[in-house]
Amino acid sequence: MNPKPETWPQLLMRPTQTVADIEATVAEIFSEISRKGDVAVAKYTQFFDGVHLDSFQVSEKDFDAAEISEELKEAIQLAKRNIEKFHAAQKTESVQVETIPGVQCWQEKRPIQKVGLYIPGGSAPLFSTILMLVIPAKLAGCNEIVLCTPPNAVGGIHPAILYTAKLCDVTKVFKVGGIQAIAAMTFGTRSVPQVYKIFGPGNQFVTVAKQLATKYGVAIDMPAGPSELLVFADDSANAAFVASDLLSQAEHGTDSQVVLVTTSKDMMDAVAVEIEQQIKELPRRAIAQKAIENSKLILIGNNETALQLINEYAPEHFIVVSKNEDYFVENIQNAGSVFIGNYTPESAGDYASGTNHTLPTNGYSKQYSGVNLDSFTKSITFQKISEKGIQQLGPAIEQMAEAEGLQAHKNAVTLRRNYGK
Repeated sequence: MNPKPETWPQLLMRPTQTVADIEATVAEIFSEISRKGDVAVAKYTQFFDGVHLDSFQVSEKDFDAAEISEELKEAIQLAKRNIEKFHAAQKTESVQVETIPGVQCWQEKRPIQKVGLYIPGGSAPLFSTILMLVIPAKLAGCNEIVLCTPPNAVGGIHPAILYTAKLCDVTKVFKVGGIQAIAAMTFGTRSVPQVYKIFGPGNQFVTVAKQLATKYGVAIDMPAGPSELLVFADDSANAAFVASDLLSQAEHGTDSQVVLVTTSKDMMDAVAVEIEQQIKELPRRAIAQKAIENSKLILIGNNETALQLINEYAPEHFIVVSKNEDYFVENIQNAGSVFIGNYTPESAGDYASGTNHTLPTNGYSKQYSGVNLDSFTKSITFQKISEKGIQQLGPAIEQMAEAEGLQAHKNAVTLRRNYGK
């Protein structure tokens, strides 16, 4: 109730372990996989997933055996079209400029050649994440797309994951999950290819593993850990809708966090009642209940203070339902993805509206973007200077190089300027 700003850091803490708590475990597994390859991957697959696998790669027979309903196929295909449409629109032309006469500079994008995609499995097989990662990778022109996902108790993969992977034309799919998947894609093994950049959400262990991968020359999309949602709702919101959104994120996992920020005590009370009613009907209510225990209902006196708190929290998902929605939309600085109005559930972005659901969590939206087309490319700059151009630009370079004490830099220009004189 109207918390003072000095209490916000403590109030807004995520219910996650610190990196130090789990980094030792991750580092040990990385070390073993770097030395022993597939043998170590098999060992940790048996340990964490409870299954022994003779082969990690999904076979064509596995793909062919995957069966899902026609209704689900149609839903996945619709989502695929929308995601393709939104991400294809993100393509940009090369930038070309003549900075001074005779000096041409331009920038072009090139695809990252080898990318690794991590798709969570377990109790919630996130086949939708395949769409979110493979589609932009394909649009960007990535040559090699490696997909890792954990096996189930009998060594199989959820049929919707296999169907979606095949629909998106991914053939290198491996039954490897968790830390061992990230390590395998970092170092490469006899079975799993090494990649240049790793994408995808996961639990806290996967998040720390991705961060550790960067120490071995592999880039990552972002530190994407347990899911989170912040809703701002005033009296114009529908309390039942708000509660349903909060619970939709709470059911992701026990370490998920959901937050309601409101300027209305009546709305706060109504949402609390709705949560109690709706959670009873959820198959994953035990998980959601645990997440709710880590969550907050926060009453704030005015929109300005509410927005300050929201920007401080920097949510992965931000829903705003307000009579003054433009104020929040125009002034939000830190959020992974924003959902506006009573009829825009966060679930739409998770699945089928077209935006990407791989987003920065744990406050990282202060400095990271969610996955987009540019995540799968890198920009290369080019320049070409004419004989006239080096005469124009050269004196400035010579002056700056001499001032920094770098004589060879100056000489590289002077030789060209004086050539033929």
